[in-house]
Amino acid sequence: MAVDPTAPYDPENIFAKILRGEIPCNKVYEDGHALAFHDINPQADVHILVIPKGAYVSWDDFSEHASDQEIAGFVRAVGNVARENGLVVRGYRLLGNVGRNGGQEVPHLHVHLFGGGPLGPMLAR
Repeated sequence: MAVDPTAPYDPENIFAKILRGEIPCNKVYEDGHALAFHDINPQADVHILVIPKGAYVSWDDFSEHASDQEIAGFVRAVGNVARENGLVVRGYRLLGNVGRNGGQEVPHLHVHLFGGGPLGPMLAR
């Protein structure tokens, strides 16, 4: 399902339900601004999703409407997750999908952290 990044936030999306505790997750990090958990369908040895706690559809929505504190907190959370999971020394990929052409499937801002081994080319040809 392609996401329209300009659509209003849907509070019934799966990540909103995870944030409310209605759906369990394998949590690896949480603070006042973000929640991080293992992806249920990992695409690499390490595949962690980091989501802001605020109701933002996409990176565009977040960068336009979030407070400076929310933005800084989310960016710091992504860095903390990478460090705490041993991804920095060997390297990792940070991926954020926005909209249909970007492959966004859940209408809640999230970034993927991939690592644990060589990841191959950035885009499939």
